[in-house]
Amino acid sequence: MSSAMNELLDILDLEPLEHNLFRGRSPQVGWQRVFGGQVIGQALVAAQRTVSEGRHVHSLHCYFMRPGDPAVPIIYEVDRIRDGGSFTTRRVVAIQHGHAIFSLSASFQVEEEGLEHQLPMPLDVPGPETLKSQREFIEAFGDKVPENIRRYWKQERPLEIRPLNVEHYTTRDPLPPIQNVWLRATGPVPDDRALQAAILAYLSDMTLLDTSTFPHGRSVFDPELQMASLDHAMWFHRPTKLDDWLLYTSDSPSSQGARGFSRGALYARDGTLIASTAQEGLVRLRKK
Repeated sequence: MSSAMNELLDILDLEPLEHNLFRGRSPQVGWQRVFGGQVIGQALVAAQRTVSEGRHVHSLHCYFMRPGDPAVPIIYEVDRIRDGGSFTTRRVVAIQHGHAIFSLSASFQVEEEGLEHQLPMPLDVPGPETLKSQREFIEAFGDKVPENIRRYWKQERPLEIRPLNVEHYTTRDPLPPIQNVWLRATGPVPDDRALQAAILAYLSDMTLLDTSTFPHGRSVFDPELQMASLDHAMWFHRPTKLDDWLLYTSDSPSSQGARGFSRGALYARDGTLIASTAQEGLVRLRKK
């Protein structure tokens, strides 16, 4: 298991402080602000710690209000809004420096049988083994890849990413607002459904907003753009053990008002739809 994967599992193991109160920390990797997926995952863990066994998250909705400070612990306060016969609702507020930086609402359900269908996984998607890793991509494209992208991709991370779309990193040509990437954990994930859901929430914040920049010949690494997640929603359709590659497919129906909007779907390799996502984020041209 990679040290980054060990670190992820460690930061998702929140410290209980008091009834409904938990403390989380951030990895010290030199980032200027806390990764949004980390706060989503930790807040979900805090909510799960207050939910009865046998009830699993089926949806979450969250807002990012202030950038998180990686040097300071994050306090998660859980509000036990409702415990019903089939559904449980929780609200979590993340606090730093005396201010709310993030809020999450999540709903949990007792498992039930019911009608079932799903949209199929996109056709003709190359398998992950046929694609270059990000390190191999850097070696193949050399100086065509900007330095800030090369530096980011060389860092050890808890997830390996193999993108199908790489043109936006090397060109300013407008591209369709559609993206497909394969993702997998860089080490084994414990057989714990709640933890698996938290890791899935963590990775759901990756690459999604980037899709909204494609029609404008941009990417998330563009120094002329200021980008940040504003809100994030996720629906958990079917459990996954995260022991194989997942396909994360996304599109962006609209960008306007310095905001980009993207939708995503996470599929298991066999085509099973695991989860759906939606996100709006700040996509602002920096003033020169």
